[in-house]
Amino acid sequence: MHDITFDGRGELPEPGGEAEVLLDARARVAAWGPGAERLLGHPAREVLGRRADALLHDPADAADLARWWEEGLRRGTVALRRRDGQPLRAEVWARPLTSADGARQWLVQAVGTETFRIYEYGRALLKGLFTDTPFHIDLFDTRLRFIGQNLTERRAGVFRESEYSGHTMREMAPPGLLDFDALELRQRQVLESGEALIDTEVEGHPVPGSPREYVWSESILPLRDPSGAVIALGHVVSDVTQQVRARERLMLANEAGTRIGTSLDLWQTARELTEVAVDRFADVCQVDLLDSVFAEDEPAEDEQPRSPRLRRAASGGTPEEPGPDGGTGDGTVRVGDLDTAATAPGSPFLDALTKGTSVLLTDDDERLRTRPGVVCPPPSPDGGPEVHSWLLVPMLARGVALGTAVFMRSRSPRRFEPDDVLLAEQIVTRTAVCVDNASRYHRERTTARTLRRSLLPQRLPSPSAVRTASRYLPASEHTGLGGDWFDVIPVSGARVALVVGDVVGHGLQSAVTMGRLRGAVRTLADLDLSPVEVLTHLDDQLNRFLDERGDEVSLVTGATCLYAVYDPVSRRCQLARAGHPPPAVVSADGGVSFVDLPGGPPLGLGGVVFEEREITLGDGDLLVLYTDGLLESRSQDFETGLRRMREVLARTSASAAPQQVCDTLVRELLPPGHQDDVAVLVARMTGLAPDSHVTWEIEAQDMMVGRARELTARQMAAWGLAEESFTTELIVSELLTNALRYGGEPITLRLIRDQSLICEVSDASSTSPHVRRAQETDEGGRGLYLITRLTQNWGTRYGERGKTIWAEQPLPR
Repeated sequence: MHDITFDGRGELPEPGGEAEVLLDARARVAAWGPGAERLLGHPAREVLGRRADALLHDPADAADLARWWEEGLRRGTVALRRRDGQPLRAEVWARPLTSADGARQWLVQAVGTETFRIYEYGRALLKGLFTDTPFHIDLFDTRLRFIGQNLTERRAGVFRESEYSGHTMREMAPPGLLDFDALELRQRQVLESGEALIDTEVEGHPVPGSPREYVWSESILPLRDPSGAVIALGHVVSDVTQQVRARERLMLANEAGTRIGTSLDLWQTARELTEVAVDRFADVCQVDLLDSVFAEDEPAEDEQPRSPRLRRAASGGTPEEPGPDGGTGDGTVRVGDLDTAATAPGSPFLDALTKGTSVLLTDDDERLRTRPGVVCPPPSPDGGPEVHSWLLVPMLARGVALGTAVFMRSRSPRRFEPDDVLLAEQIVTRTAVCVDNASRYHRERTTARTLRRSLLPQRLPSPSAVRTASRYLPASEHTGLGGDWFDVIPVSGARVALVVGDVVGHGLQSAVTMGRLRGAVRTLADLDLSPVEVLTHLDDQLNRFLDERGDEVSLVTGATCLYAVYDPVSRRCQLARAGHPPPAVVSADGGVSFVDLPGGPPLGLGGVVFEEREITLGDGDLLVLYTDGLLESRSQDFETGLRRMREVLARTSASAAPQQVCDTLVRELLPPGHQDDVAVLVARMTGLAPDSHVTWEIEAQDMMVGRARELTARQMAAWGLAEESFTTELIVSELLTNALRYGGEPITLRLIRDQSLICEVSDASSTSPHVRRAQETDEGGRGLYLITRLTQNWGTRYGERGKTIWAEQPLPR
């Protein structure tokens, strides 16, 4: 029963927006609320005392309403009459009342149908929020005490059946649920500022001791009274653990894509995987690679080693201090060592490599609980947390096993989940591609270096006439191959040939052409040809190379070359060049000059006539040969490079070693980020001492052969080589006999004592003798054959007038 209080005008107090009317037992209006006036437009004075059926649009509905109320129906939909005569559909409630004097009354409440729908929606919303929603909703007063929770919060089992109202979160929530100090700080911030905090991510453990971490999205909303004052706080909390974990995995996968594979170094790539994984994905990460990955041969796709050898390539998350046995102090494998435990019988590593599938072990798995060394490192001596989740992912690329990656969690309470396994496989697959690229690059670079070693001299000869040093820098660090080359070739008569060349282009094709040209130069040098003749033959050779290539002719269109021959006896140097930069000469007194040598066109044009120059080099003079990559670049023309080179050589000490001169030129002249190959060859000239060689003019008389033998014997004794005199006399006798019989005057005999004993006989004839096997009936023809048996080398070289036949004998140690 309700007690109704009337004012003097018979109006009801403001009921919060609903239309309220009090009817007496005869259905006359006894009280008229302000809401009724707003709803129908009638003021109280017009309706007080009138029958209620006058307010109906159809008065006949009054009998039905009375019957419904008598039958206990308290709600219905009727059409009311507004003051302007228009009908108004409304929901009507009726409550029976008894007045103070015992008279029967009815409290009638009405709401417009549209307004009623809004009320219904609001009630449905409240019901959904507090009963059916998956969100956790809490209400707190201004003292941060609970004043309400929705059913979701209770069903979650966080607060059980305890009475939470009037208590703070700190008092009621399980320990470790979240950071209560941070929560109260956020609540006070909203109370003081009146501004909501939306979508704050909070981590915690809803169940104490649970290994699973949760992440909630928390929004704190200020609740206000009609005056606008904050009277309470509303908390809306939802579980966003999966979304956050998915976002973290996506960020980690993206970071792995940018941080792994920044170089083509195998060790660096493996280390980058551990750097990405440790702390954000795992507490420990170890990467083992098969030894075949480091090999120079390409692994076969269908070849799986029976006893694979895994080598530790990187390790993160554990200290690796060397132990007394060469391993690590805690028993783990050091980077660079073989991981023998990983390939022990029963190891999951072998199974993963064979099947290509990941292996996930948790602390309830026998293999992890027993902690064999094959799976986990032994516990740390300081009592650190043990590994409770272990993930092994095989590293595969192009169907070939490359190694394994192991991820372990110990400090983090979270175990690896299926989504973590997928993420690890994605990252390891990315790493496998990079490792495969690095391995192939390693093999290709090794092959390129082997090819370069075979094409370029790795150790220059050491003739007594010159001291040489060289530097070679390819334009491509990837292949290490280019078209520039240099060489030092000892030739007859203690002379030395110096050559520098440059094939147009870079890479394998240019390197192959360069190798063929270098081989041709060596062959031509052995024929004792002059520099001009060497370049002419090279020009023909390059044209043949280009014709053989056919469609590839555009890859290599020409080459340049500088060829010089230094004679330490006369101290003269003959030079010729084909489109190559001029050599520099640094005299013993520090003067610098460039040889005035006709440039000539590059090799490969055909039908070209080259020119030759002869210069005299004193003892200690430097001859500097180089390719244009040392001086010319996009930012510097060739003339500027020559001027800078002159300045650098002028500052270099005259007594500097050839290698020091090479290094200085490269360091000070090489443009940064050079785009061309560079070759530098520096030679310090030293003539033979006057007492190390002797020359005689021989008259064209047979009797002079005996005289020559006497002179030879006397000189051999002076050199302390009396024991070798007989052989030398025999060689002199045979060579002079040939010259006297088949040659022409003038005839000279020269003996040179250098690293070997050289005997030279020159005459004016260009007819070259040939070695043949004489028949038993032949009276002659055995001389040159005898010489080939007595000497280590012999040959013929031609000059402007005549020829020289020479023979070398090894000197005793």
